Amino acid sequence: MASPSASDQAKQGLSWMEWLQGWSRVIYELFFQRIEARHLKTPLPLPPLNDLTCIVTGSTSGIGLEIARQLAESGANVVMAVRNPTAAHSLIQTWQNETSSKDSLNIDVMELNLPSLESVVRFSETWDSLGKPLNVLINNAGIFSMGEPQKFSNEGYETHMQVNHLAPALLSLLLLPSLKRGAPRGIINVNSVIHFVSTVDPNDMNFVSGKREFSSLAGYSTSKLAQVMFSNVLHKRLPSESDISIICVEPGCARTKIERDVPKFIREVGYRLFSPVLFNAEEASRSALFAATDPEIPKYCAQLRCDEWPACAYISSSCCPMNPSNEARRLDVSSLVWQKTLDMVGLSGDCLEILLEGKEIQCSLELTLNRNGLY
Repeated sequence: MASPSASDQAKQGLSWMEWLQGWSRVIYELFFQRIEARHLKTPLPLPPLNDLTCIVTGSTSGIGLEIARQLAESGANVVMAVRNPTAAHSLIQTWQNETSSKDSLNIDVMELNLPSLESVVRFSETWDSLGKPLNVLINNAGIFSMGEPQKFSNEGYETHMQVNHLAPALLSLLLLPSLKRGAPRGIINVNSVIHFVSTVDPNDMNFVSGKREFSSLAGYSTSKLAQVMFSNVLHKRLPSESDISIICVEPGCARTKIERDVPKFIREVGYRLFSPVLFNAEEASRSALFAATDPEIPKYCAQLRCDEWPACAYISSSCCPMNPSNEARRLDVSSLVWQKTLDMVGLSGDCLEILLEGKEIQCSLELTLNRNGLY
């Protein structure tokens, strides 16, 4: 896409009315999420999942830990995609000791480091070499370096954008052949209501042009909006016969380790102040678990595609359908974010068709991928 087109269509910021509406939505989520979700049980009851294979990123703490544990205890084959395999193996042993079932939990561990796109490529190559079908990919891992200065990955990308959007997007695309074999199900992106207070400039997803001042909140919210926009385009471009659903979920405002970079004193004061309304990790895992296991979800996603709705499925923290922000539903900007994302992760514009056909694909990391391995 030409830069002038991107500049013309993308906004540099929200209007005051959009800003007010966005923050109203965030505040409402914080203070009323427990009321909205009062009909849900904790833990969320799950059906037997013995035929389900799931990859869960960031599953050694917080929401991801709860997702992985509950899926495994319901019989699913869970692949914990984590930075620290040792911690994952320790958790598995703990869960096995605590389970009432005589059968061993069906859990595998694979190393994945989202700050490195090369790690994402190697993970997908290793998985694909196993030849297994994949039913569900849950992109849960994320960071929010609250109050921290701007940082960049080894690939040169702003760290919130890479960990929360670029790496999961690359992982999702590279695993499409496996997801196609495991359909119907698909990709679940753990998103955030904070995307309501952001815009995305496809020409400045790194916050380096000087047009917008960087803050950790701006970096986090922009990455989450980019994730929704990319998901919307992927949802529309996937052929219906692939039976791959694309879903974003809002976990709710929860006490997790995503704010681990916040000074401990500030973090503890905030948690104590908002403790009555915050979800714990088990409560915050319900929307992702619902999206991964409810039999009506694939039908709902198919209906959205037939109705030509401008967004993929978005599930609230109360496990009900909701609309993402107005900005997220702008298909003109979403298409620019899609193309810019492909450029940043080194994939060609026709990568979707190539991957679904199981053909080899070139990546700018100077690694060649195909369904048989990495060369």
